[in-house]
Amino acid sequence: MSFTIRQLQFFVAIAEQGSVSGAARQLSISQSSVTEALKALEADLGVALFERRSRGLEITHKGNQFLRHAKDILRRVSNARMAFGEEAARVPGRLSLGVTSLVAGYVLSDILSRFRRAYPEVEVRAIEDNGDYLEHLLIGGELDVAVVLTSSLHDRAALHVETLQVSPYRLWLPLGHPLAAVEAIGLDQVVSEPLIMLSVDEIEESTNRLVAALGVRPNVAFRTRSVEAVRSLVATGAGVALLPNLVYRPWSLEGDRIESRDVSGDLPTVQIGLAWRRGAPLSDAAHDFVRSAQTAMSLR
Repeated sequence: MSFTIRQLQFFVAIAEQGSVSGAARQLSISQSSVTEALKALEADLGVALFERRSRGLEITHKGNQFLRHAKDILRRVSNARMAFGEEAARVPGRLSLGVTSLVAGYVLSDILSRFRRAYPEVEVRAIEDNGDYLEHLLIGGELDVAVVLTSSLHDRAALHVETLQVSPYRLWLPLGHPLAAVEAIGLDQVVSEPLIMLSVDEIEESTNRLVAALGVRPNVAFRTRSVEAVRSLVATGAGVALLPNLVYRPWSLEGDRIESRDVSGDLPTVQIGLAWRRGAPLSDAAHDFVRSAQTAMSLR
């Protein structure tokens, strides 16, 4: 018996939510339906996709490998459906696109590849920069649309903002770290650990505000603009990190395992989405890009 598209959708939802109950809420279906679909998929593949733990499900190495294939299959199916709904002939156009650093590495590729496949005749000019500068370009009419962390935008009165995804902060730990076995990790326990700080977009500012609320000075062991460097440093035991789940991957480039855990308390979230100048009509190319982004983000 071959796996179905529905099983793949359920599997991706479980991987993103970290539990059957979370996936069921996201999909608005019963937990039993999600559980049965997962069992059938694992039986069909002949591998365990998740390890069952007291706090939920943790994706296995093979599960993480299959997750990439599952997302690719779902994207291709969506693209095939979308192709029949597009107009047969389109007028070539141009798209001036802005993107912030964190978004460029973890969100833009899916959106842009979908857009290019659907509208190959559109010439895309993209620029990567910090959020403040992209806001300036949007308001000045030099960009059509930007893919940004909408939670860090300032001049919302001048921009139309559409948030497409919300990503909570979680704690990254090396394999076997004592905190990985703690039932409820408190922020006060985290700040006593050496901290690997990611200094891109709003991440460092949000982390500093979070720690400052406890009245302590963070023990920053290393500061970097590279997420891959954070992954490697955490995996080898140089410290822990507080980062949005958006950028979490369970393996470093060297193949070392990275654990991810919830932290109790009022942690910030990162909001990812689109922004364009308020009051200015979107060009056909920009409108099509917005639609592609909405579809791509809904499948993540």
